[in-house]
Amino acid sequence: MDSPITMSNSDHSPWREVPSFAKIDSSLRQVNDLIHRSLSARDAAGELSPLFDHLNVGTGKLIRPGLVLLAGECFGPVTEEHIRVAAMVEMIHHATLLHDDVIDEGHLRRGVPTVNRLWGNESAVLLGDFVLSRVFRMGADLDPAVAKVIAQTAVRVCEGELRQVMQRSNWRLNEAQYIEIIADKSASFFGGCCRLGAMLSHAEDKHVEAMERFGLAAGIAFQIADDLLDIVGDEARTGKTGRRDVAKDKLTLAVIHLLETQGESERACVQAMVESGGESRRELADLLRQRGCLRYAKQRAEDYVSTAVQALAHLPTGDARDALVETARFMADRTI
Repeated sequence: MDSPITMSNSDHSPWREVPSFAKIDSSLRQVNDLIHRSLSARDAAGELSPLFDHLNVGTGKLIRPGLVLLAGECFGPVTEEHIRVAAMVEMIHHATLLHDDVIDEGHLRRGVPTVNRLWGNESAVLLGDFVLSRVFRMGADLDPAVAKVIAQTAVRVCEGELRQVMQRSNWRLNEAQYIEIIADKSASFFGGCCRLGAMLSHAEDKHVEAMERFGLAAGIAFQIADDLLDIVGDEARTGKTGRRDVAKDKLTLAVIHLLETQGESERACVQAMVESGGESRRELADLLRQRGCLRYAKQRAEDYVSTAVQALAHLPTGDARDALVETARFMADRTI
């Protein structure tokens, strides 16, 4: 018999923390239910249940599925295809998180120990592969145009991640290069979600393109904010291991801005803070705050939200478009 993946025994729906998602609450429940059904495995002996109990898919805020649904609602009602694609993008996202926790040595995710911490890196990687295999099965009979967008988005995300790895410890990385990297590795996923939602509602090409521009700009804002949380976020509040980017010598916007405003000797001191770890990294966070670098990064996130909102200017007005705007602002305002 099929044994369902255990997600959570709580009635709490994390997506309700996103005020704009009230409009799509019932649709997000359908997405979550589909994820549960899709991530079932033939495991009569229960050998895999300890791993599945910590899979935690569907326990996040479902930002990406929410964008698929809201983008679709701008042009018509949510359909079963919207629900299926929304579930697929969340599963892809979660597979990347399982792999990211291995790469970054993360020990906490969404407030609970990560799979790699509990069961080791091998299990975490294979579990991520398992989730992706279910996505492949779900997408077997998608419209080719839709499947192509999902595939292209996945390729771009992986290329962005590889670029970031190659740029580790590049102390000359500038803001434009950083934006290009996060546009690929993170924001392109948001852009793809918005594009998919509009496509599935048979929106005009110009509106599909506008929706993707919205998602890309909102996604850049999201990643800048996420990088800030890595520096200043409280693990108890963010629910994940902090300072992982710094620990892996991944330059984020606040650090890049600090380096660009320093002389050579001061740049060397900042570099030493990042590389030495421990107390020096806490000193780095204090320095970023004192020099206004955290404020600068937050302002840049807000600038990208404005760009995102502008992309929607010529789309049909309505509750769904308003909810997208509110969602973009939520995505960039998580560092307060």
